[in-house]
Amino acid sequence: MSGPGVGWYLIVAALLFGTGALGVMLRRSPLIVLLSLEIMLNAANLTLIAFARQHGSLDGQVFALVVMGVAAAEVAIGLGLIVAMARRRLPLDVDQASALRG
Repeated sequence: MSGPGVGWYLIVAALLFGTGALGVMLRRSPLIVLLSLEIMLNAANLTLIAFARQHGSLDGQVFALVVMGVAAAEVAIGLGLIVAMARRRLPLDVDQASALRG
């Protein structure tokens, strides 16, 4: 096996996940929160693919593709909510936005 070992991929994934977790906890903008969640999902994908490479199977890669599909659905719904909030001139603050009322 050429290239860096699995440990290096796990270190990068941990850094990505930590960055995403800090973004979710510290920011109030829903767009930044969604981007941070995407970073966390990409860290999970990197971990899955690293372990799949180590074990020589395709299971982790297939599961990573499923996670990418879930992430795409999450982005579509999240951006739809952000657009709906902006059109109704609701505050784009995660702490203040508890529910969209029609």
